This record gives sequence, C-alpha cells and structure tokens, in this order.
Amino acid sequence: MDPLRNTSHPELPLHRLDVPLPHLMPFAIGTFDTIGPLSRAAFPHRHTFHEIVYVTGGSGAHVLDLVRRPVEPPQLCVITPGQVHHWAEADGLTGHVVLFDEDFLLPHADDAAALRVLAGRPGHPAADQAAPIAALLADMGGEYRDLRPGYRNVLRACLHILIARASRTLGPAGTAPDGPAAARDRSAELAAAFGRLLCEPGGAGRPVGWYARELGLSAGHFQTLVRRATGLSPGRLIRRQQTLEAKRLLSGTTMTVRQIAHVAGFSDPAYFCRFFRRETGMSPGEFRNWAGRNHHDPRIESIAAHPDGP
Repeated sequence: MDPLRNTSHPELPLHRLDVPLPHLMPFAIGTFDTIGPLSRAAFPHRHTFHEIVYVTGGSGAHVLDLVRRPVEPPQLCVITPGQVHHWAEADGLTGHVVLFDEDFLLPHADDAAALRVLAGRPGHPAADQAAPIAALLADMGGEYRDLRPGYRNVLRACLHILIARASRTLGPAGTAPDGPAAARDRSAELAAAFGRLLCEPGGAGRPVGWYARELGLSAGHFQTLVRRATGLSPGRLIRRQQTLEAKRLLSGTTMTVRQIAHVAGFSDPAYFCRFFRRETGMSPGEFRNWAGRNHHDPRIESIAAHPDGP
C-alpha cells in the first residue's frame, strides 16, 4: 500500500499522505509493514497529516518533539501535523497505523482539538479499553481493504469512536473543564481553529490581532475564548509555538540562527536570541549544542540533521 511519500523540504524531511487507488480519500490504515518503511522512520521528520499508532509489540523508543518515551505495548501514539518525530532503536514494531488529513475530520470538528490534547501523551489503555480499541482498528482495516458499500462513512464514524476511546486513556487530564456546554464547545472550536493557524508555515510569527481578525472576532472576545479553552492567553500560546519551532529546527537541521529566527517569525536575529534565552534559559547555540550531546535527560534524544531526507 505504502501511502507515505517523503518530499524535499528546506527545514526537515516532510511526509505527505499519497493514498493510492481505489480509495482517493485522505485516509489510510494498515500495519507497519503494509504502510511501508516510512512508518518506522528513524530520522526526524514532519507530517502534513495526523497519525494514530497503536503499538502492540516491539521495543525501542518514540521521540516526539525532543521527548523520548520507551515503547511499552499496548500503547497509543498520536502525532499531529507539524510535529517532529522518529522511532529510535526500534525493533519488531507491530500494530496499526492510521493516517488521515484534517479534511477527513470535517464531520466531527472537535476531534482535531482532541487530537492536539492527545499528541505527545503516550496512552496505555486500561483493561476496559484495550480490547475495544484493538477490535475497532481491526474493523477499520477490514472496511479499508474490502471496499464494502458505505465504507467511507463507516471509517469516519470509527475514527470518531477511536479518538473518543483514545481520550479515555488520559483520565482526568483529558476531560473538558467545567462550564456551560455551549460555551465550552464554542471555546474548543475556536481554540482548534487557532491551533491550526498556528501550525501553518510562518503561523507563529503573526500578532494576536491577526488571528482574531482571521477568525472573525474582536481581540477581547478572542482572548476570552482561547483562555477559557486552554487556560493560556493567545500571546503565550504563540510564544510557546515559536519556541517549539525554534527547538525543532535547532535540533533537527543545520540552519543558521538567522534562518531559524526568520522561520520562527522574527525579523531581528538578536531579538530572537534574547527571546529564546528568556523562554528556555539558553541561547540558541547553547541549546543546539546541549541537544546534540545531552545524555543525562532520558526525555531528550540526540537528533542528527538529515538535510537530504532518509
């Protein structure tokens, strides 16, 4: 099947979803073997799509945005567009891989926000969730292979259920805050749209007012809804995204600090360096050196640059 395609990219290798006939829809499901070798990629890369991996066997580690976690089956891993990840020292990985674009989530818009909450949190399903998740994925695989009438609708419905069951693996941390349901839904919808804009190329370099106008809100209302949904101000979320993007590029590329400053939304490299030190406690150069040689923090994986792809 091999629906993953690696394309050249000025920053990091970029994987796109290239679904073969007869499906022609932004969705694919299979095993590590049927999806192809890029599903086990051992070099840092990004996606233009969402990925849900249910690991049922194997060893090694999954590194997502510099955080290294051991493979401990059964385990759910969620990767959202723009995140940088790879598999380190992986051996014998088995399980299901689900790939889909944002468009596939349109019937259930809140699922995109749920995936952002799940991303980076390895889920270990409780006893009452492991079997239903495995059965659901097996059913989705069968629908995808057999092309029975209505299979697209079945796959969308199953994906919605899968995301709901995956959210249960978070426990209280994944539950919605208290408050009127309508207001909570509106806040979550707005925060999800804001998150998508932030993840666009150059998205984190825009001012708060630009996002408010783009989403058709006053600056004050935008601030209120984002804070209600996330507990953080839009400005703080922008700064956090800028810092994360800078860390990704410092760790995974050989781009200069000036180039990284531009990509992260800073016209003045000197100001970027002051910003980065304030946010991380290190200069960009110190962070790059630290990330490359650090061995005492088990969360951090030494990431070598792969400017030419795999």
